[in-house]
Amino acid sequence: MTFLIQQTLLYAVPLMIVALAGVFAERSGIINLALEGIMIFGAFVGVLFIRILQSSEAIIALREAKNWLALQGIEMLTMLVAAALGAVFSLLLSFASINLKADQTIGGTALNLLSPALVLFFIRILANQNTLTMAEGDSASWFMIKKTTLGFAKTADLGFWGNTFLHKVYLANYICIIVFVILSVILYKTRFGLRLRSCGENPQASDSLGINVTRMRYAGTTISGALAGMGGFVYALTTANCASTGDVAGFGFLALAVMIFGNWKPLNIAGASILFGLFKCIAAGYSSIDINGDGIYMLKEISTTMPFFSSHFYRMLPYLITLIVLAFTSKNSRAPKAEGIPYDKGSR
Repeated sequence: MTFLIQQTLLYAVPLMIVALAGVFAERSGIINLALEGIMIFGAFVGVLFIRILQSSEAIIALREAKNWLALQGIEMLTMLVAAALGAVFSLLLSFASINLKADQTIGGTALNLLSPALVLFFIRILANQNTLTMAEGDSASWFMIKKTTLGFAKTADLGFWGNTFLHKVYLANYICIIVFVILSVILYKTRFGLRLRSCGENPQASDSLGINVTRMRYAGTTISGALAGMGGFVYALTTANCASTGDVAGFGFLALAVMIFGNWKPLNIAGASILFGLFKCIAAGYSSIDINGDGIYMLKEISTTMPFFSSHFYRMLPYLITLIVLAFTSKNSRAPKAEGIPYDKGSR
């Protein structure tokens, strides 16, 4: 059960933070279909930044000295860099949607096409291959928190909660959860959040009250880009062994599904992310999941005895669940009224 919970969180947390990225953009009135592309760009920037840092002898010395606190600081710094560059990349969508009043769906699709091509172009230049990895080691050996990291003996038993949340985990996941909570409170409990949401519902009324709609939409899309960039790096760090391949396994599109399923509300999005994260976990590790801790890998045995439940079925399961859930819940979802509509100050 510990393995199942840990793996579910590895998939759920990036989904959760990127879905919140979509909420910030769409609550301001901008459809951000470019979440997938921004995640790909954020993953590349994060891996590249770590690779550059590893060229420093001081950083290598910290690793050899097992200064885990400093390494966690490097991890957090990389998250900030990925978020910053993700915000910059999202300005392309902001400018096209707000200033040029271009179709936001086409703009987001264009960025989704541009990002993997751009990332793979730079990867080929930098690494002369299709994958950019860390210069030395992997994410687990550099950034994973284990019981020995916290001063416990290797054979120490931390109990269920300790083994689940303190052993073989990443600080990045917990930081994302904290960021998710803080930004959710900002969105729904502050003046800034109220103004942002009003621009996605009735921008003309907001403008009549002195709210700068253009500025608020830029703010919403920029925050969205920062969160998506951060989510892309966290995905690469925790599930892709800190490698950038120009792909994030469709997590950006899954995050859009989570956002719609969660009805653009943070609490619902958190629950939906755990649900989708569970199915992604099953798809990725069905052969090694021991649900009851009795040494029986039930899902693996089912795939052996019943050919229909093959590995291909389990890999298809998250996307199949996405389609089923959206088919039954999309009618009850209420999107912001003004999303996708370019703001015209003269229209009423």
